[in-house]
Order: sequence, then structure tokens, then C-alpha cells
Amino acid sequence: MNRVLINRRLARLRAPSVFAAASLALAIGGLALPLSSIAQSTPMPSPAAEAAMTPSQLVQSNSQRVIRTLSSRRAEFQVSPKVLHDYIRSEFSHGFDRVYSARLVLGRNGTGVDDAQLRGFADALAENLMQRYGNSLLQLDPGLNVKVTSEQSFRGGSIIKVKSLVDRSSGAPVPVDYLMHKADGEWKIFDVLVEGTSFVGTFRTQFNDELRRKSLAQITADLRAGAIAVDPRIRK
Repeated sequence: MNRVLINRRLARLRAPSVFAAASLALAIGGLALPLSSIAQSTPMPSPAAEAAMTPSQLVQSNSQRVIRTLSSRRAEFQVSPKVLHDYIRSEFSHGFDRVYSARLVLGRNGTGVDDAQLRGFADALAENLMQRYGNSLLQLDPGLNVKVTSEQSFRGGSIIKVKSLVDRSSGAPVPVDYLMHKADGEWKIFDVLVEGTSFVGTFRTQFNDELRRKSLAQITADLRAGAIAVDPRIRK
């Protein structure tokens, strides 16, 4: 794809309404909440019901649930950003395969990285994402609606792409795709594409630059300290 077109698309992600839609897309990645959060949020399907769902059904169900939860708890989240961040942190804890996603972000730079280093980087990246994208969820239109439009399988069905449209009152629908695979017997998201732009791909570009100058341990520490802000823009 032409780099100018890529940069235009990435710039659109920074527009408030599209940025909020991107935040929602990432939040949908981890909607299996711990028991302590379920009582305060819209009830989720039983484990048996979730296990029987297709990837498309999971995305549709999770989308509707998180929108309802954000709407019903908006006042609480506005008063206490910590409560909002705790909620979003829980979203990333299960349904988004952050370790596999982090492996893809590192690409060839991940050669020789052991499991502990990879998990440390994955956790730091997820926390950085939560800090960056979390408050944008409060910008969501309560009338926002997510429609799953299609499902494609790749590699013999081991990878599924769920395509959806986020309808919003402030502009044209935003196309959002989810790449999913099975991990520990469950369908999990490992990448999100907003208007065709892969978050894994853009983060890989950013960290390629960082890894030319620093070790993975240094980058992980910088992510935790907030010295690196994950940036959804391709740098020239």
C-alpha cells in the first residue's frame, strides 16, 4: 500500500471519534472479566455458552456487552479514572492473546527471547496501551453499534478474520477487523485492524526503531515507566 495512503489512514485514527472506535476495538479483545468485576458489569455468557460461540458471535456478543457496560457505568468511570483503568486492564487479561501478539510485534527481533522476557514485554505493552487508550472509551457515543459483516478463515481454519463495522452518529461507519486464533482451546484476538491498519504492524515499525538502540529489557522498562508512548503512526 502507498505510504502516503497509510499515513493518512493512521492520521485518521487520531481523530477523536475514530480513536474512540479504535479503543473500543482493543477493549473487545479481553472481555472475560474476573469474578470481582462481573457483579458491577453487564453479565457475560457462561463459559459453556462462550465455548460454543463462533469467533463472529464472540465479537458481536462482546461488543454489545462492553458498550452497555461503558454506557451504564459512564458516570462512575468519569469520576474515577482508576476504576475505568482497572476495568480495561481486566479486559486485556484474557480474551486478547497479548503474548502471541507481542511475539508478532517483535518479529525477527524476538529471536532468542525467552518466555519470561516475552511475557514481561507483553505485559508492559498491554499496560501502556491501557494508559493510552483507556480514557478514549469515555468518548464513545452510547448509541454506537457494532455489526459483524463477515468471517474469513485462513491456514486451514486456524486463523479467523472477523470483519465488522462500527456505526457512529458522528460520521461514516468505521471498519474494524479482528484476527483470532485458538489458544488454550479458546478463540482469542491477537491483532486489530482499524480502517485496514494493523496495530501489530504499526507497533512493529515503532519497536524496530527502538530495538536498534536499546535491548528488549530496556524497552520493557521504558514502557512500564511511561518513557515510551505506544504511537499508532508509522515513522519515516
